[in-house]
Amino acid sequence: MATVITGASAGLGEGFARALAAEGKDLILTARRGDRLDTLAAELRGTGVKVDLFAADLADPAAPTKLIADIAAAGLGIDTLINNAGFGLRGPVADLDTDQQLGMIDVNCRALVALSRAVLPGMIAAGQGGILNVASTAAFQPGPWMSVYYATKAFVLSFSEGLHEEVKDRGIRVAALCPGPTRTEFAEVAGMGDSALFQRFASDADAVVRDGLKALAANQAVKISGAMNLVSAEAIRFTPRGLARRIAGSLQKGRAPAR
Repeated sequence: MATVITGASAGLGEGFARALAAEGKDLILTARRGDRLDTLAAELRGTGVKVDLFAADLADPAAPTKLIADIAAAGLGIDTLINNAGFGLRGPVADLDTDQQLGMIDVNCRALVALSRAVLPGMIAAGQGGILNVASTAAFQPGPWMSVYYATKAFVLSFSEGLHEEVKDRGIRVAALCPGPTRTEFAEVAGMGDSALFQRFASDADAVVRDGLKALAANQAVKISGAMNLVSAEAIRFTPRGLARRIAGSLQKGRAPAR
């Protein structure tokens, strides 16, 4: 049995792969960039773990079904799924490319649900398994000028909490990991890496990975990674919605759209 990690070619996905390989876990890695997967797999195999690779673009609505079918055809079993793949776009909804925004929904939400649904029957039959969904502190408030991204992460958080309750008595662990700004490739793609706020407060990716794996092991429904992020997310509950969205918007407005 192995752990499937989506978006495994860089960032948190690569971090999850390294951390689990260090524990001796067999891995099934998937991402769009097959060449980067090959490089990572060669390194991890050197530690003695089994690593299987499946290149897939989860923006394609057919990709999750094909991915699971390919894994089954290879005779591989899945006991853990880490839904890490995702991306963000910065800019007004009216200005950003429609297909890219819909692709963001497909990767961040549709694929996550499809993969979760696909692995659940096997986990239920086995009476054990784990699903870790990477959400974000963006899930706790609206985010003008990154409206679709924030909305996708709110979906991931809500879905994960609901699924956690559905399967917690069936031996299956479900956790939502909510990091804040993190030092990964994602920040550069989304156009956030050069901000003073990011430079000062971004978390270390390894710490976020550790928090996520600990939360999954403990079947903690929601894990907000980082003390400052926890305080900020909890404070949103006591902040008027109008003020919360204006604050979030002020942090995003004026930066050039990315990706």
